[in-house]
Amino acid sequence: MNYGFIAAALVLGLAVLVPAFWPLIRRRPAVGGLLAGAALVLVSSMYLLVGSPAALDPANVRTPDTLAGAVQRLETELARQPAQPDGWRLLADAYRAQGRVADVARALGQAVRYSPRDADLLAQAAEARALAAPDRRFDADAMLYLQRALAVQPSHQRSRWFMGVAQRQAGKPADAAATWQALLPDVDPATATALRPQIDAARADAGLPPLPAAPAARMLSVVVDIDPALRRTLPADAAVFVIAREPGGAPMPVAAKRITLADLPATLTLSDADSPMPTRRLSQLAKVEVLARVSRSGTANATPGDLESAAQVVASDGRAKLAIDHARP
Repeated sequence: MNYGFIAAALVLGLAVLVPAFWPLIRRRPAVGGLLAGAALVLVSSMYLLVGSPAALDPANVRTPDTLAGAVQRLETELARQPAQPDGWRLLADAYRAQGRVADVARALGQAVRYSPRDADLLAQAAEARALAAPDRRFDADAMLYLQRALAVQPSHQRSRWFMGVAQRQAGKPADAAATWQALLPDVDPATATALRPQIDAARADAGLPPLPAAPAARMLSVVVDIDPALRRTLPADAAVFVIAREPGGAPMPVAAKRITLADLPATLTLSDADSPMPTRRLSQLAKVEVLARVSRSGTANATPGDLESAAQVVASDGRAKLAIDHARP
């Protein structure tokens, strides 16, 4: 086994992961250190599975003790066996830690060469080219990366955002506004709120009026209680899930909250902020089916024996009153 190459990868991993976990490490050293170490082990294990570290002869290799030495080691390995997209990604991360933006773009370009259908990688490579350019513009190669990413994954949000940036840089504000406007239904409410001023600025440059005001957030008010006889059979910390979903549609909730049995009776609200899926939210439905469930397993997935209320179909900005009164068959 190539211990020298593994050591180089570990040094690079530490250089990248420790800064990422530093805020947590500073506040909670034990937890932060454990998570950073676990991430490093995972990354190293994955590389051992998919990479080819045996390309170097350990008898002729000294273990690197600095980031620069580790970078040089990885550069040598990739020059010998370049068809390793994960190795190029790792090298790009190391270059980024050194502030070498042009080399980051070059390394990610090589990664794309050997993994041409990875939408995340293509968007990352496009961004790197823009950051490396003196004027921070998306050039022809960056645009090609974005077009390929969207051909592979048309809903890829990061590529769509960058495409809008590139279109605006190219003097096409109407196209940029349209690209970003199509993103609004697919992002979470906070992102949509931040995106709307960018769309309005692009529309103004194109001589178009601003977007209509965003619709008021829909909020569903739910009162939940449980049959006293059933309450006595459960611990006070039993998990209670209040779920809203599309009537007659998929079982995945459009909004959900978790409380405990001790909280009952409870009055709570469900909104877009409670959606587990950014692409499917409460405000997109006129009506929802809402129910409450006590989970014996502690998870949101329904299992036989869970205690439930009857499901009610109500307006997504209406009110529901739920009584948990029977066991799920």
